[in-house]
Amino acid sequence: MRVICPNCSSKDVGKIGTNQYYCWNCFIEMSVSNEQIASVYQVEEDGSLHSLNDLFIEDQTTVTAHLNM
Repeated sequence: MRVICPNCSSKDVGKIGTNQYYCWNCFIEMSVSNEQIASVYQVEEDGSLHSLNDLFIEDQTTVTAHLNM
């Protein structure tokens, strides 16, 4: 599965774990479930994650369009 970042539309997204991806362009982490982005996080300087779900997950049809099978 090829993931495109829902934030910056970059294709420079790497797999960092089971169903977890990281955008090297805007530094956000995404979790994928059932071929849809399930959650989006901003990685803070201390390594903690800050949820961005309120910005990206409210309309799942928009997020689904960013996944290329």
